[in-house]
Amino acid sequence: MSPVAGFVLLLAVLLLGVPARGESPDVSSIAVEGTEFVVALSDGSSLRSKDLVGAVVNVRFEGQPARVRIAAVERDPDDRSGSVWLHTLEQQDDDGTWTNLCTAGPDQRRQGFPLRVDGVLEFSCSSGALAKCVRFGYRPWAMATDGSSLAPLHAACVRMVRGDYGGDGLSWTNDGMRIDVYDPVGIQTPDMNPTQTFEAGWSPEGAVCVHHVRVKENVTLSDLEARYPRLKDRTGVVCTEEFARTRGATVFNRSSD
Repeated sequence: MSPVAGFVLLLAVLLLGVPARGESPDVSSIAVEGTEFVVALSDGSSLRSKDLVGAVVNVRFEGQPARVRIAAVERDPDDRSGSVWLHTLEQQDDDGTWTNLCTAGPDQRRQGFPLRVDGVLEFSCSSGALAKCVRFGYRPWAMATDGSSLAPLHAACVRMVRGDYGGDGLSWTNDGMRIDVYDPVGIQTPDMNPTQTFEAGWSPEGAVCVHHVRVKENVTLSDLEARYPRLKDRTGVVCTEEFARTRGATVFNRSSD
């Protein structure tokens, strides 16, 4: 998980470095639409992420105040919807230099975006679970082809990426583990790599059943059943894709057994 996956944005934002347009209007509010910052100004105009390149914001990062610069913004080239914007954010060090906040994700990008999660504005790097699941296609602000919200699929995906079987925030995976993600609505389809088998079905509350654990050194199936009573008699061979579907899974994954 990215070190800034829990990065919480303050609504009181100081914008510096935005190109001047006569007398600078005051910032009325800041919001997030999809993966874009939207800053409302006192003159009735607004600025979106691409207008804010060069802006410096005062934020709170891991509980501490920080100054962060929006160094660049571009559309995600892998997003077919055209609605995901990747931001390069830099933090000012004590010596005045600016360094990228994000570690590299699987595609080596060191970018991320803001996202509204449970009513809170957060920033997730592309190496973090929140951003990965958006980039998989589970955009929580969007709708599936049947008109249902994708927010539950995004929440289930985040549990899956983090290996949060119990839904209590504990991760039972390791960085760099390869998983094959898919779902019943066809946003992601299984690769069917012969070295991988069905691991688990996932809901926003965590795994609904677990066929095998992703990292044997971290936890066992018996450990999971003991720790999470709702997984009692739902681990091992009984956990198939069909079994998971009937127990409310909205996202599935395969991994090396």
